[in-house]
Amino acid sequence: MSDSSHFDDSSDAIRDIAEVPAVEVITTTAVHLMSAAAVKCGLADDPDLELDLDEARKLITALAGLVTASAPFLGDQHARSLRDGLRSLQLAFREASAVPDAVGEGPGEKYTGPVN
Repeated sequence: MSDSSHFDDSSDAIRDIAEVPAVEVITTTAVHLMSAAAVKCGLADDPDLELDLDEARKLITALAGLVTASAPFLGDQHARSLRDGLRSLQLAFREASAVPDAVGEGPGEKYTGPVN
């Protein structure tokens, strides 16, 4: 691959991403975080994938920050579905934990408040 074709590919990618609305970028990022967190919480169909609650905590907390910060810009329909997915992951994390976090101390709860 020549330097000029690499530059052309990069320019095309930048132009493509420039055309994507912010709501779509935020929503896509949130879906990726949700999917990764679900796998780490043990919700994957593949029994060979191991539970990794440390990684799940990081992903859920990042998702909570993203959803909380971007909700005013997303509109009610998008924000509600992301909040519902986030809450489901927070509850799945709590269920998967051998020693549950104190109320308000679970992943993302500093952004969302306590989840029951």
